[in-house]
Amino acid sequence: MPIQSEAPECRFSFVVIAARRARQLMAGAPPMVAPRSHKPTRVAVEELESGVLEFNLPEEPVDITKDAKHKKD
Repeated sequence: MPIQSEAPECRFSFVVIAARRARQLMAGAPPMVAPRSHKPTRVAVEELESGVLEFNLPEEPVDITKDAKHKKD
């Protein structure tokens, strides 16, 4: 999986990445940008939009229904 730093186009991926970063900020991680807000979720969104976060996204979507059918058999 390639490491990316641009904000993802998919809104779901954007929210998942921002939520993970917000949890890190709440646990005490220092912000990577000069935050305009004190709220961890807003700081995480600012970081993601500015391109300072590095993250991995899977290249192909995973088909979970395919795996579930094999487990039942």
